[in-house]
Amino acid sequence: MNTVDLIVFVGYCLLIISIGLWVSREKKGHEKNAEDYFLAGKALPWWAIGASLIASNISAEQFIGMSGSGFALGLAIASYEWMAAATLLLVGVFFLPVFLKEGIYTMPQFLEQRYDSRVRTVMAVFWLLVYVFVNLTAVLYLGALSIESMMGIPFIYAVIGLAAFAMLYSVYGGLTAVAWTDVVQVFFLVLGGLVTTYLALEMVGTGDVWTGFTILKEEAPNHFHMIFEPGQMMISDGNGGTRDAYIDLPGLSVLIGGMWIANLSYWGCNQYITQRALAAKNIHEAQRGILFAAGLKLLMPLVVVIPGIAAYVIVKNEAGVGDFTLAMTDVDTGLIKSDKAYPALLSLLPAGLKGLSFAALVAAIVSSLASIANSTSTIFTMDIYRNYINTNASQQRLVFVGRMVVIVAFLIALFVAPSLGALDQAFQFIQEYTGFVSPGVVAIFLVGLFWKKASATSALLAALLTIPLSAGMKYLTPDIPFIDRMGIVFLVLVIMMVVVSLLNNSNSAEDKFIDAMDGRSAAALDFKVGSTAVIGILAALYTIFW
Repeated sequence: MNTVDLIVFVGYCLLIISIGLWVSREKKGHEKNAEDYFLAGKALPWWAIGASLIASNISAEQFIGMSGSGFALGLAIASYEWMAAATLLLVGVFFLPVFLKEGIYTMPQFLEQRYDSRVRTVMAVFWLLVYVFVNLTAVLYLGALSIESMMGIPFIYAVIGLAAFAMLYSVYGGLTAVAWTDVVQVFFLVLGGLVTTYLALEMVGTGDVWTGFTILKEEAPNHFHMIFEPGQMMISDGNGGTRDAYIDLPGLSVLIGGMWIANLSYWGCNQYITQRALAAKNIHEAQRGILFAAGLKLLMPLVVVIPGIAAYVIVKNEAGVGDFTLAMTDVDTGLIKSDKAYPALLSLLPAGLKGLSFAALVAAIVSSLASIANSTSTIFTMDIYRNYINTNASQQRLVFVGRMVVIVAFLIALFVAPSLGALDQAFQFIQEYTGFVSPGVVAIFLVGLFWKKASATSALLAALLTIPLSAGMKYLTPDIPFIDRMGIVFLVLVIMMVVVSLLNNSNSAEDKFIDAMDGRSAAALDFKVGSTAVIGILAALYTIFW
């Protein structure tokens, strides 16, 4: 990066830190309470909710990880984005009205209100472990990898720098700082990402973007199929061999199977996503924010997948002897590393634009880091600390503990992040290992929301069995795609919950039932019209790229 790029990038950093500190400043005579710190005072408008949802979701795992999967798998990986748009609409209709009506801070808190404190505590611990050791760690690793590739900064210093940047404003400001800086960050994220895509296509098309896209389809036809058949596409296994892409994206299971488990868990039951909607002024603002986010999800494959396909074509045309191929080659193994596709593209951008695109990448990384850490802090403080360590904690004490937890979470992630260096597609790592918990999470929420007889004991067993069952299937049936394994484990847990609940036949389960179907009447006309448009666009995309 030259001087112009550095000025653009440093200017962005200063802007974000300044905004974060300014919006989270304490008003005269008013100290922050738990609602201010963890739920932004329940004052977020729809556009801030939608922007924050996307900024929290799109991170290095998308820019780096999904571009890497685009390099290896092609447009099929976009199902994670496009199916998410449909999932968001379901969450807006059935989940959010219930959560907002109950006035909760955290997802575990809802589980106590529907089931009991045992379920709340077990799931709180699971989520804390996943957030710190999978999500936060993976985002730090991928972010540091990109900075090392682009700026030559040693990996460990890049990890420390990213963590420090995110903590500078999020520790003090809480969700208020995170959400309002996300509004700015999503602008950089989309603009910078589109610039990178434009220039990548222009590079492939020797100066013409549309020609570049046409060449991508001609040079990499297998990269433009959304639904794979077994054996249709073989990809690198990261160790010099190949494996079937069907293992990552198993055909129709993407549309009607296990991917729904991953998406419902992430968008409907995931603290660092739903926390933005919980901070809405009211249900209509929350649903409009969800719709805005769904619209942006339709756009994201253009930003995070197409560059990966462009990198594949560039490498293919260089026949293994060009500078771009060299930039994507792992120094230790001598193999092309899929996750280096996006950093390699950024290194080719002209002065100024490189700084803008790099700012977009760092915006995505930092916003996700801040969001994950803030939600980790919220769950620990409200579900563990307030319930078991200090039941009489003051509002100011809760805020203090929340800030300390953010720092501790980052310190743990700093030590764990370097261990992910052996991965070829980090995006798939994140999906698979969060998928150990997802079947249990979705079973507990769906059965609890839609069946009044679901008992606390059945939910507790589902929580305790989801990781052992998922891990057991991974090692006993490694040939079954992990998306299918999630679907199988989910069905086993649902059946178990039904059987156990019927054997229990407890009246207390019915007394605690919260009917998700009541939420259907809460949707405003603009949400219904917008949702219909999103579904129509999705149907067209899958028809074109099937």
